Amino acid sequence: MSDAWLVVGLGNPGPAYAATRHNVGQMAVDDLADRIGAKFSRHKTNSVVAEGWIRPGAAKLIVAKPLSFMNNSGGPVSQLAKFYSLPAERVVVLHDELDLPFDTVRLKQGGGHGGHNGLRDIISALGTPEFLRVRIGIGRPPGRQDSADFVLKPFASTERASLPSLLTDAVDATEQLVDDGLLAAQQRWHAPRA
Repeated sequence: MSDAWLVVGLGNPGPAYAATRHNVGQMAVDDLADRIGAKFSRHKTNSVVAEGWIRPGAAKLIVAKPLSFMNNSGGPVSQLAKFYSLPAERVVVLHDELDLPFDTVRLKQGGGHGGHNGLRDIISALGTPEFLRVRIGIGRPPGRQDSADFVLKPFASTERASLPSLLTDAVDATEQLVDDGLLAAQQRWHAPRA
């Protein structure tokens, strides 16, 4: 599986959470699975998994959504990495990011969890922070609204209008990360927009 990548979208299970900001990582991997023509099925790692290729001859993508709650994402992610014999450097996690403005995508490898409990649990379960992250900006809550409440609310109507393009950006960034490496993907996605 040396040419394979595990691409995980974080979120909470069930329809009550499906449209919330915290689930933007899972929304993006749904779009990625559609793009590669793969269907999700239950996996023994408490996840649903879809497998496919960006195009013929490209690296294999193992696209996954943990069925655990966000704060317990580490178990399924580490079990998937072990099942597919992939090191942390071949794990890409798509997640919501409060510290980025809405409609922004950034990429990084390693680093801390920034208060994101899903990332905290993955770092603990993998035993390393050195997995790759596609950080999908959801912005900070308005006024004095609590961050924990904010991430569990659906996107505002103005945000919903541009959400499809944000998800497309996240999928494009993930594909470029896999195809061209982190530095090339950062150079594109971190550059100011024209």
